[in-house]
Amino acid sequence: MTTPRDNPASRRVRANGDGTVYQRKDSRWEAAGYVLAPGNTRKRVRVYGTTRKDAMTKLTEKIATSNRGIPAPSAQGSLAAYLTYWLQNVAVHHLRENTHTRYATCVNRYLIPGLGKKKLTKLTAKDIRTWLNQLRTTCQCCTHGIDARRDQPLCCAAGQCCHKLLSPLTLAYIHSVLKSALEHAVREEEIPRNVARNVRTGTPRPRRFEPLTADEARQFLVVTRGHRLHALFELALHTGLRKGELVGLGWEDLDLDAGTAAIRRTLQRTSTGGLTTLPTKTRASERRIALPTRCIQSLKLHHEQQEREREAAGTTWQHDAHVFTTVQGRPIDPTNLTRTFTTLLRKAGLRRIRFHDLRHSTATLLLEQGIELVVIKELLGHAHIGVTATVYAHVRLRLQRDAIDSLGRALDHP
Repeated sequence: MTTPRDNPASRRVRANGDGTVYQRKDSRWEAAGYVLAPGNTRKRVRVYGTTRKDAMTKLTEKIATSNRGIPAPSAQGSLAAYLTYWLQNVAVHHLRENTHTRYATCVNRYLIPGLGKKKLTKLTAKDIRTWLNQLRTTCQCCTHGIDARRDQPLCCAAGQCCHKLLSPLTLAYIHSVLKSALEHAVREEEIPRNVARNVRTGTPRPRRFEPLTADEARQFLVVTRGHRLHALFELALHTGLRKGELVGLGWEDLDLDAGTAAIRRTLQRTSTGGLTTLPTKTRASERRIALPTRCIQSLKLHHEQQEREREAAGTTWQHDAHVFTTVQGRPIDPTNLTRTFTTLLRKAGLRRIRFHDLRHSTATLLLEQGIELVVIKELLGHAHIGVTATVYAHVRLRLQRDAIDSLGRALDHP
């Protein structure tokens, strides 16, 4: 009788460096081979699969990664070593630069000092929970030596702790970064399971935002009417475009005759590339939207104004085909746009809000006008309608209350 081990396919001769593959007594297939390890050394790794092809596919991926010069992490090493490997060789290829910078800050400021000495394979859910609870109650002002660097001691050094604690949102973010790193360790079969998933940090309250009311929005637009970027602020309030989408908009993206705009890119400042044009935030963010008649007229006037600025600038004009530019034709830095926005709010006598709250204002005002949630979702470019429903739940609750009150009045007074 022929057994799986006697099958000629399992005894096939492989080329040198391709590794070995065989079937175990428990019927699983095991493949083993040598890959690059930290310190420019080689180590033997083993992978498993339900079929011979499955095991060989996993081993081939590891050998291909090794041939690109990326060392395999050592499960015997510390969590700090794995997090460093993950940031430098994995996350950097899947995240935007600014997101990767935030991940690196989170790892270096919190994860490595708190859990870095733990062995990757020895890390438990209890370790993570205990550390998060300690982080939740520890004054960060003193933990990171901020107090010690002051000219005059304050906080704990003076016996009066300021209790500068991390917010629930920050704690949830730190936890999510750790989960992402350990999830990749599971995929690479360095650890059997992601223990961070067994830790519950609670659902933090969403960040509160202060959208403009209809009266405040009208007051703001009146003040911006004389500003050279009036068309930008009007477009922001009427369409809910993100700040990066607004400053990244090109004339080729606009069809003023048809009254549409194609949202394809965003403009961001990165630490290495400066002002950089990137794809939209998500695939759902790449969309085509309808432009209000008022915005079409403002954009036409803005184009005429831009032509006059081009003539005035002469040879110093930096042509890049953006809709909204500086007076020299350069792209607008998002940070400078925020400063201009804050100045206009002060001039209008309005409370200070974030630029992103203009986007919330658009959605809130549309909801209050009875516009369907799915239409708002498409306009804002949310990936799922659940995102729209969750963010603006407070508005829907108020509309429900108004509807119930209207029904009550109708029943009381037929």
